[in-house]
Amino acid sequence: MSTTQSERLRELLEPLVSSQGLDLEEIAVDSVGRKRVLRVVVDSDTGADLDRIADVSRALSAKLDETDAMGEGEYTLEVGTPGAERPLTEHRHYVRAVDRLVKFQLAEGGELVARILGVDDEGLDLEVPGVKGRKATSRRLGFADIDKARVQVEFNRKDNKDEKEEEA
Repeated sequence: MSTTQSERLRELLEPLVSSQGLDLEEIAVDSVGRKRVLRVVVDSDTGADLDRIADVSRALSAKLDETDAMGEGEYTLEVGTPGAERPLTEHRHYVRAVDRLVKFQLAEGGELVARILGVDDEGLDLEVPGVKGRKATSRRLGFADIDKARVQVEFNRKDNKDEKEEEA
């Protein structure tokens, strides 16, 4: 997809997505056989449920139908949210990932897996899980120290809420 088309699509669609209380995270046009697929990824601080995604999808579809932003030919519009193992690239992504386990590729080399406890303008407060019976430790990580970061899926995590209910 050309930069010009990407910029035009973003300029056209971002106000509609914002009016629905969502952030436009990504736009991609892919060719699948003879058809094209326009993928739009949206999110918000409170998440995006199916009703919100359906509403924004209808609004985007109507706007695209009244313009020539996608050019001639058929295409399919897919609107969704970032995956469970989303990459963190913006400050708001880190804020939304508070209390989640994240795998960091460090700028100095190496990896770190830790839970985000807090986010400010300079970096992150983390809890590094203990290994082999050791207690978890706290660590501060500046944004400049992060090369890449990706949320990790946790299948067996016990919620703090569940622990508090058991203690009561």
